[in-house]
Amino acid sequence: MVNFNGEILKDETLYLNIENRGLRYGDALFETIRFVTDEVILWEEHYLRLMSSMRILRMQIPMEFTMEYLESQIKSVAASNGLDQARIRLTIYRNNGGLYTPKSNSVSFVIEATPLSSPFFMLSEKPYEAELFKDFKVNADMLSTLKTNNRILNVVGSVFAKENDYDTCLLLNGEKQVVEGLNGNLFLVKGNSIKTPPLKDGCVNGIIRTQVIKMVEKLESFVLEEASISPFELQKADELFITNSIMGIQPITKYRKKNFSIETSKELIGKLNAVIRLQKHV
Repeated sequence: MVNFNGEILKDETLYLNIENRGLRYGDALFETIRFVTDEVILWEEHYLRLMSSMRILRMQIPMEFTMEYLESQIKSVAASNGLDQARIRLTIYRNNGGLYTPKSNSVSFVIEATPLSSPFFMLSEKPYEAELFKDFKVNADMLSTLKTNNRILNVVGSVFAKENDYDTCLLLNGEKQVVEGLNGNLFLVKGNSIKTPPLKDGCVNGIIRTQVIKMVEKLESFVLEEASISPFELQKADELFITNSIMGIQPITKYRKKNFSIETSKELIGKLNAVIRLQKHV
């Protein structure tokens, strides 16, 4: 079951057509969200990012798009699918009409829910190998920081990773700086320093990225740095990990000939779960 503009429909219902601008031009935004026990996790952060992104893309924000309204729509589709914990995808797209120039800036939304394996972020200790993807580059501009449907770079990079038996790839921008992983933001640990690329380098403005930055800044045992990362730094690191809203923290255990520790990832994921539990009860 999906939620299309507030109406619960069966998955096979033909509610989109060939004129859909998300399909034609990638004229759409999305949020991937955790839903656990009637709670939309980090919902305020997701909502504010979505509203900001809609303004940047000059989409018309409907009057009913309050936090409470969209939250209720997420909960309704989770309930309709009988899910107590779910991975939610909320997609906003500009309505049909026009070529590159739309006839209208009005929008529609679709909300999907699929089962989530655990109510908490669980750290995987399985081998997880990464490689650089050099064929295409991330543009270091504001559009790259948004969660838009223009993810063809991530798709082609994922095909490359699968063809070469890598678990993920790391993306570069035009200045040959490491920007992020195919599936989330990148953090590099060296000694007591934790480093992540700044938004100006083109990385997605990730919800968990922000949470980890705030969390690490409060820890006396680490120093947080938002700074560009050179490919040469990767093999000198003690640890590398990727963050996103579904898995939380994913350690990279191998890059080329270098094997990495996962001790910092273990420490941080426990703290991340604690931060989110605390926010739920505020």
